[in-house]
This record gives sequence, structure tokens and C-alpha cells, in this order.
Amino acid sequence: MHYKQFTAIIHKEDDMYVSLCPELDIASQGENIEEAKGNLKEAVELFFECASEEEIKQRYYGETYISSMEIAFG
Repeated sequence: MHYKQFTAIIHKEDDMYVSLCPELDIASQGENIEEAKGNLKEAVELFFECASEEEIKQRYYGETYISSMEIAFG
């Protein structure tokens, strides 16, 4: 069994929390942060169970960087 760290980005959208794994462009959702993260983990695990090696290579972005930036507006 292989293990790899992936990113979970979670934001609130209306009454739900949306979760995204940017390395694979896979998303899920849940009623709270923990559920959204758990559902995303399940979706990523199912992707690896079902996807071909070729699809994994096509979708995997590799290194992902998350940073903040300051923007002037208004």
C-alpha cells in the first residue's frame, strides 16, 4: 500500500462546505468541515481504485502551492 499527502481546500458555499483536492481536480461536499473532508478523502480513494494509470497521470498536477496575496480593490 502506498501513501501520499494531498491537499484539501474547503470553503463554505451557502449551507454546505465544498472541498477540493487541487492535485487531482476532485471535489466533494458536506454539511460541515469534517464531513466535507471525509467525503473528499473517499472520493480520492475511489478515484485511485477505479482510474487507469493513464488517467491518473493525466489528472495529477504534482506539486501544488497554496499562498495568500494582497489585492487592492474598491
